[in-house]
Amino acid sequence: MTMQAASTEIASRTAAIIDEMKGLEGPLLPILHSIQEEFGHVPKDALPVIADGLNLSRAEVHGVVSFYHDFRAHPAGRHVLKLCQAEACQSMGSDAVAAKVKQLLGIDFHETTRDGSVTLEPVYCLGLCACSPSAMLDGEVIGRLDDEKIEEIVAEVRS
Repeated sequence: MTMQAASTEIASRTAAIIDEMKGLEGPLLPILHSIQEEFGHVPKDALPVIADGLNLSRAEVHGVVSFYHDFRAHPAGRHVLKLCQAEACQSMGSDAVAAKVKQLLGIDFHETTRDGSVTLEPVYCLGLCACSPSAMLDGEVIGRLDDEKIEEIVAEVRS
């Protein structure tokens, strides 16, 4: 598929999502979530289509996308591992957990492994403060992380 065809396909699918959801009250966030679900990220080519469809400036749409950490500009890996970096988890060793995970995966936060198996992201509270340090793997929360659990998680995402 050529770049022009890919851009046209993104615009077409984005317009269909907007048409379906623009009647909602405050439709921008639900539209962005649907677009990310459709494409695995919010493509740059979708932003002007969203702005035009909702009568917003491109800057307003870009501001919302860049403000919320859950919106991605690029596709994520097959797995998404989020490590809590909030104060309660930090006090229980989340910095060491993050360092070990980064070392085992060979990536930093906001990066995806070369093989596309996992994207590593920081998150600032999963609501598991009593079970810290904690993480979320593909939407499933994991508490009381230790070296053994970290190695299990990395093995799982690498398989």
